[in-house]
Amino acid sequence: MYTDHQTSQKGQAATARLIEVELLALDLTSCTRCAGTLTNIERAIDTVRGVLEVTGTQVNVRKLVIESEEQARRYQFATSPTVRVNGKDIAFETLESECDSCTDLCGCNEGTSCRVWRYRGEDHTEAPVGLVIESVLGEIFATRRLPEPDTPAYHEVPENLRRFFKSKGAARSAVHSCCPPEEQDICCDSDQKRACCDDSEPEACGCR
Repeated sequence: MYTDHQTSQKGQAATARLIEVELLALDLTSCTRCAGTLTNIERAIDTVRGVLEVTGTQVNVRKLVIESEEQARRYQFATSPTVRVNGKDIAFETLESECDSCTDLCGCNEGTSCRVWRYRGEDHTEAPVGLVIESVLGEIFATRRLPEPDTPAYHEVPENLRRFFKSKGAARSAVHSCCPPEEQDICCDSDQKRACCDDSEPEACGCR
């Protein structure tokens, strides 16, 4: 049977599936776990690119750096890094260990913990390529790897993350701020400090 190639392409474009891969992280520059997870996501997508093409599937990777408690609450962010495929966390449980990169980043005396990924009986500090591939393929073929437990309800920003945001904010203020800490505390919301407390021009410095 003859099929018009151009018509076929139009039909495929009209029915193309879209898979959203989200990476939520505390940092994508200094944190080796977060940066490594992004690299593994890209490797996973490259590995299944042939499958994506023949199934008419497009993958959109969204990277989001969480910089405040308010943002963490808005995105129901419980641990860093978090990877979601079509809105579902690809890890079945939340495991963590102390992360030297993020501890250095925020200067936290108590330390900051980041995610540990348990996959096929082994623990990884970056999202395993195989786990990302399984999650993407599961969405393409509408199957799941294993029956999943109910996702725990999100109640509040974990203490580990609150400590990170507080310590990082204090460190940034101590180094870069041009107005007194007591003034910063009341001048604007924590996630607006960068725009509100401007020290780029010393003569015009102050909380705006």
